Amino acid sequence: MVDEAHERTLSTDILFGLVKDIARFRPDLKLLISSATLDAEKFSDYFDSAPIFKIPGRRYPVEVHYTKAPEADYIDAAIVTILQIHVTQPPGDILVFLTGQEEIETVDEILKHKTRGLGTKIPELNICPIYANLPTELQAKIFEITPEGSRKVVLATNIAETSLTIDGIKYVIDPGFCKIKSYNPRTGMESLLINPISKASANQRAGRSGRTGPGKCFRLYTSYNYMHDLEDNTVPEIQRTNLANVVLTLKSLGIHDLVNFDFMDPPPSEALLKALEQLFALSALNSRGELTKTGRRMAEFPLDPMLSKMIVASEKYKCSDEVMSIASMLSIGNSIFYRPKDKQVHADNARLNFHTGNVGDHIALLNVYNSWRETDFSTQWCYENYLWRELRLRSVQMLVTWMLLKRP
Repeated sequence: MVDEAHERTLSTDILFGLVKDIARFRPDLKLLISSATLDAEKFSDYFDSAPIFKIPGRRYPVEVHYTKAPEADYIDAAIVTILQIHVTQPPGDILVFLTGQEEIETVDEILKHKTRGLGTKIPELNICPIYANLPTELQAKIFEITPEGSRKVVLATNIAETSLTIDGIKYVIDPGFCKIKSYNPRTGMESLLINPISKASANQRAGRSGRTGPGKCFRLYTSYNYMHDLEDNTVPEIQRTNLANVVLTLKSLGIHDLVNFDFMDPPPSEALLKALEQLFALSALNSRGELTKTGRRMAEFPLDPMLSKMIVASEKYKCSDEVMSIASMLSIGNSIFYRPKDKQVHADNARLNFHTGNVGDHIALLNVYNSWRETDFSTQWCYENYLWRELRLRSVQMLVTWMLLKRP
């Protein structure tokens, strides 16, 4: 069973292609694909006219409100809408979708300033931000029950569309934007760009207000924008990302004809060619596009090929422990440093301590790991140095896994 299939991640798209091929030889294999906002007809066509089952769930009505004209500043419009809901609407928590940490911190700061002047007759507004770099204990506050006589407003990224379910949400504010990873094969660079969301995402966001009772969704764009400007679905990740890891994975599974691999949405040929060139440069593929011994070793690591090649090459230079420590830090997915807005100077000074001797970022990461290990992986030490508290669990688990994979 594959859930949340509409997200169309790299892994699910590869899985779909593999399972479709296997199912032709395994009539006993049953595949169930589920989602609340799935383009069911497209999936049915892809899987050879597979049957579609629509299961009605418990749904509450959601009133959708649009702006009469496009908003020049959606951040300002979101703040105004939050305050209007808080002052005029019945009890119920608010969920606001923003694009990232910077916007969330900006709205958080402005709201705290503005709510001070509302007076004692207006209920308290509890502001709960959530984004990737926020420490776990602060993220957990969004799930706490809202005290009687107050209202909670959750400032979130698009992670709250599907990955999180927050009880008590009655109002959703949707500015209509999100950050999407984009890849330029000509430069070989990936970047996070702010883009309009799709209709599927807009519907998913609106549905968050109708989980436990009737709700309202305030879209900070016009109904015309929704109908004519938004795409039906988000562009699949496989069409906007570096494909080096995809190619390496498929090659290691014995799939060599990548051009004719049955992707639901084929990736751009330019990105595929760039991935082959990169893997050849890393000695993972030979001149005929075949997987080399080095490439097969690299495929054992669930990493970007640049990092897996770094680990494989470290054996030759007798620095595997150091390189794996650095790679584990790099692979967490976000910066290991936490930089709270009210303590930025302290956080920056703590970070500079690991750059003593004017060393680069990678050696600084090694210094972090070695210093942390000397404290017996202390959580308090992480707190004092403005590092993620869950750094311990993630990087140590990765390090142990890779050390096991490294063994012959």
